[in-house]
Order: sequence, then structure tokens, then C-alpha cells
Amino acid sequence: MLTLTHCLPPDPEAAIALTLSLTADDRTRSRHRFETEEGEEVHLKLPRGTVLSQGDRLTDDSGNIMVLVTAKPEPTLMVTANTPLDLLRAAYHLGNRHVPLEIKPDYLRLTVDPVLKTLVEQLGLTVQEETAPFHPEIGAYHAPHGH
Repeated sequence: MLTLTHCLPPDPEAAIALTLSLTADDRTRSRHRFETEEGEEVHLKLPRGTVLSQGDRLTDDSGNIMVLVTAKPEPTLMVTANTPLDLLRAAYHLGNRHVPLEIKPDYLRLTVDPVLKTLVEQLGLTVQEETAPFHPEIGAYHAPHGH
């Protein structure tokens, strides 16, 4: 089993040996066992508090093997609105509930939750269930993981 101990920033030139596709929740786990897309078992042993992002590269202590992190598609709710103010209002209400939220200029994305879906629909927004990579905002107090 490969133990991954270092996280490096994205580098399109890097030679990648393995790909590790992780959900948003999985990308917050600094110590966990996963299986790569190629079927190799890997163990994350990263500094506590590390949050991985799409395109990050992981390596072991030797630095000889490079593992690419990708965002695994997962069930989500995509929220759209007729006006930017409506979308902002929805982000405010969802933020008050401290749910992981992906914020883009023309949509919000969150994990599937029937109660939150109803809340957003009652605000007059459109909610569509879809399977997609989920990239929630990192908390304002989160320290970068050493990029």
C-alpha cells in the first residue's frame, strides 16, 4: 500500500502515475484509506486540516510517485435564479445553516437534502438534482495546505 504524505499544487506538466477521485467530503479527510481509479490502495497521511482540491498532486516521502486528485461526481442540487439578488438571498439562507456550498455567478450547488431543497424552492428558485463534481467554498478561517 502506498502512503501519501505530501500535497503539491496542480501542475499540468507533472507525470501522473495514479488518479484518486474523491467526493467533496473525502477531500477533507487527511488520514484515510482510499482506492485509486487504477485499483491501488493508498493511505492518506497528510497534515491535519488539509483540504484537497481538484488538480492537487499527492506524493509519498520519496517523491517518486505522483497521484492526481480529481473531484468525483456525486449527487447534488443545482440552484438557479431569475436574478442575482435571488441567488444571493438563497446563499444567505443556506449559509445560515452552515451547509457546504459551491458558489458561482449563475448557480449554487449543495449536497442533496430534501429540507434545503424545499427551502430554496419556497424562495422561488429552481432546483435541479444532478450528479456532478462538487467544489464547496473553503471556510474563511481555513489555512491553506501548503501550496
